[in-house]
Amino acid sequence: MRNRLFSIVLSLVFCCHFAVAQELVWSVDYNALFCNREGGDAQTPDQTFLHMRLAPAVGLSIMDGTHSFIGGITYTQPLNNNWEGHKVAPMFYYLLRHNGWHFAMGFVPRTLLAGQAPRYMWSDSISYHQPNVRGVLVQKFNRSGYAELFLDWRQMQSETRREAFNVTFNSRFHLTPILTLGGHVQYNHLAKRKNAPESESVNDDATINPMLGLDFSQRTVLDSLAVEAGAIIQVQRDRADHRWRTPAGFALSAVARWRWLEAQEQLFVGKDLFPLYEKYGSELNLGDPYYRYKVYSRTDIKAHIVNNSFVDLYASLSAHATDKTFGFWQQIGVRFFFDNILWLHRKDKGYLNGSKLKPIY
Repeated sequence: MRNRLFSIVLSLVFCCHFAVAQELVWSVDYNALFCNREGGDAQTPDQTFLHMRLAPAVGLSIMDGTHSFIGGITYTQPLNNNWEGHKVAPMFYYLLRHNGWHFAMGFVPRTLLAGQAPRYMWSDSISYHQPNVRGVLVQKFNRSGYAELFLDWRQMQSETRREAFNVTFNSRFHLTPILTLGGHVQYNHLAKRKNAPESESVNDDATINPMLGLDFSQRTVLDSLAVEAGAIIQVQRDRADHRWRTPAGFALSAVARWRWLEAQEQLFVGKDLFPLYEKYGSELNLGDPYYRYKVYSRTDIKAHIVNNSFVDLYASLSAHATDKTFGFWQQIGVRFFFDNILWLHRKDKGYLNGSKLKPIY
């Protein structure tokens, strides 16, 4: 009898502990972007658009956040007088966090990535319309930086779609308080359709991009000041002609921010990074077409009109200069993010204004 009573009490204690360890988590992520593009060419035509994206999610977290399962949707809507052009995509993933390791699998939002891919690997336009990693994400964090690896299966093979996926590695570490080392490596694959004709071939696209940087953010009166530079080595093959194409170039990026004003510069000098673009377009080459030019400079001046823990409302001007053309973009964007943690601190103005939400574009 005592043993049975002891077992019941022990079971109740365990159940109560498990119940207490559970937590309902939720979030609402909203993005809107108005962009007017002028001065483009055939590769980057003039256009004006308003893009909206809403991603509500809810889930269950247990063992103090070690294990989480989160589900929701991602709804995108272009500028129209009706629902035309809208898209609804699933967002379901399991997330494990333990001793600096993060593992996620499913339809994983790209907002979980520690480092956003540079635009020669992942263009703005694709970022608007493909907000999830459809596969597996593995990350390791420590005091000096991070490393992450993910598999994104973009398309399953069918009679009308070609199989497509990319494997990407991002990293950035502080070797000293100022000196940083990192970069990006990506393998991108575009296969055939099911029962494809003989003329259709398999394609490979690899990018190697080591970066060395200087980060003066902790040693200046500015909020941030950093510069990075490195080589971009592109390796592409169309298996139809068995020819390897190896364009390369030099990339430099710099960012400075003081209070609400931010300036960014991205410079590329080299050969056309996407030699197969005329044949396959963005289905194979995920980067910005501006990197097909020998010289390309993008300069962004951004004003963060409202910027705190849950909202970033900004306006920006972007100048795109190449050896052959000049483009000028005007943008107004907002990101609003709120979750169960921010809700708990909703009455604490110091907490809500203590950090700055970063836009994902």
